[in-house]
Amino acid sequence: MNLRLKRYRKRFEYSYANGVFTTLELLDARPEHVLRVVLSSKSERNVGVAKLKDLCARNRVSVEINDKTIERLSPKGSHLAIGVFRKYRSRLDPNRNHVVLVSPGDMGNVGAIARTMVGFGITDLALIQPAVDIFDPKTVRASMGVVFRLSLEYFDRFEDYSHSFAHNLYPLMTSGRVTIACVRFKPPVALVFGNEAAACLTSF
Repeated sequence: MNLRLKRYRKRFEYSYANGVFTTLELLDARPEHVLRVVLSSKSERNVGVAKLKDLCARNRVSVEINDKTIERLSPKGSHLAIGVFRKYRSRLDPNRNHVVLVSPGDMGNVGAIARTMVGFGITDLALIQPAVDIFDPKTVRASMGVVFRLSLEYFDRFEDYSHSFAHNLYPLMTSGRVTIACVRFKPPVALVFGNEAAACLTSF
């Protein structure tokens, strides 16, 4: 795909993984979707970049050094590497536990949740619309590239999700009557989190 790379827009069929570590995660988890890797001329002595080049060679991903592209795509041209990848679709596994985010509005929060999920061994994330763009470079960066290790699926309504899976629903809320330490989870589990602005979930 020959592209003149521009600042990210949601309508694009591709997006960016900004930073060396984030690009390494992309190449390790989703090499088949990587279109190219752009490096800064300042990156030659970076240890992570050496690993990145090795992964690119193994996966036949083109690498170019282009400071102008780095400056155009990254804030203040601060990144040493940018991975360009094709957006993709994935499906949730009906046999695994899920996290369900209802209308999440903050990209940083979603990135942090993605990192926490992987830390607890949960790799399936449902996003109920309206929701942040999971492939926005800011979301990808906030997750440190962990989003590439998740199965992700958007749903127009919470009911669309709940009718699609036979999971036991566990809404988490500040006004819950039972503390999480007292809950006996019955798999498969769906941990449901409301919007950041909502005091609690009221649809259960």
